Amino acid sequence: MTRTAPEALALLEFSSIAAGTRSADALVKKAPVKIERLGTLQPGVFAILWSGDVASVDESYQEALRVGGRAVVERMFLPQVDASVYFAVQGVALPLDEDTLGVIETRSMAPAIEAADVAVKGANVRVVRVRLGDELGGKGLVHVVGEQHDVEAALELVVARVGQEGRSVETSITPRLDGELSNWLGRGTRFWEVG
Repeated sequence: MTRTAPEALALLEFSSIAAGTRSADALVKKAPVKIERLGTLQPGVFAILWSGDVASVDESYQEALRVGGRAVVERMFLPQVDASVYFAVQGVALPLDEDTLGVIETRSMAPAIEAADVAVKGANVRVVRVRLGDELGGKGLVHVVGEQHDVEAALELVVARVGQEGRSVETSITPRLDGELSNWLGRGTRFWEVG
């Protein structure tokens, strides 16, 4: 069965597990949304990722922000999320079969998802992988591929839009990615899973 992508996606990260749990309860009671992921990760962050139609996700997002208060340390609300971004967040990885690889690294998860969405909507690139939080110390990692000029344009947009308000966004561009490296990265990015 093929699953379709939702209209909207939201993510909140909390410094308090207790506040995050209260917010998760409040958001699902506020509007009909689907929790995609929920739980703790290093370094002691509680995170909630959920989806649904734009109005429901927005309503639940506002409620979760209200309930979470000062414990909210990172936030993301993406109306009309690109389907490829949604599926990459779900762990669907695509082949690295283009000329140039762009790597986006963020200090937390929410900006990584935003970066992937900005990249695919702003330039002719494909998101091939999104990794969030676990085994990354709470960071986000995105791989995009395309022609070199398109990847450069995408990463410039990401830095300009997502790197605002003191958010840390590190990027790199690798033109003509080596075939062996492409094979390794295509198998995964965790040190112990790609042997």
